Amino acid sequence: MENLLLVRIDDRLIHGQVMTAWMKTLPAKQIIVIDDKVAKDDFMLFVLQNAAPSGLKVIALTEDEALIKLQGGLDVPSFVLAKSPLSLKKLVENGIDIRAVNIGGMGMKAGRTTVYKNVSATDEERQCIKDFLDRGIDVAIQIIPSEKRFELNNILAK
Repeated sequence: MENLLLVRIDDRLIHGQVMTAWMKTLPAKQIIVIDDKVAKDDFMLFVLQNAAPSGLKVIALTEDEALIKLQGGLDVPSFVLAKSPLSLKKLVENGIDIRAVNIGGMGMKAGRTTVYKNVSATDEERQCIKDFLDRGIDVAIQIIPSEKRFELNNILAK
C-alpha cells in the first residue's frame, strides 16, 4: 500500500525515544493508532499526540474506522500502530495490503506467555501471527531500527 511505511505492534503505542528512532529511517507524517478503546478516549489520544515527535499528526481509529480509512488509501507517509495483532486482523482479512508487521513490544499480562524475550502473546494472538505468516506477511520483532530483527517464522510457523 502506497504511503504505508510501517505497521507496528507495541502495547505502549507511542514510546517517544523508540518512535524518534523509527522516524530517522522512515520519516512519516502521520501515525494511525488502531485501538477501539483509545479511539474513544480523548485524554489518551491527547497523551499520545504529546508523546509523538514534533510535527507528526496522530489519529486514533477503531478497527472498523481504520479499515475504511485504509481502503481509501493513505495520502501521506504513515505508520500504523496497534497494541495487539488482533487489531490488525480485520484489515488483513479484508484485503488491506500489509506486507510486513514489526513487533516492538507485547508485554506480559494475564493469558500471555513468552514468545521471545520481552514479547509475549495469548494463544489467540499467536494464531493471528501464524495466520499473517501463512498469508506471506513478514512478521519480525525489532524494537528500534538499529537492533537485529528476530523473524517470528522461526518459532511460530512450525
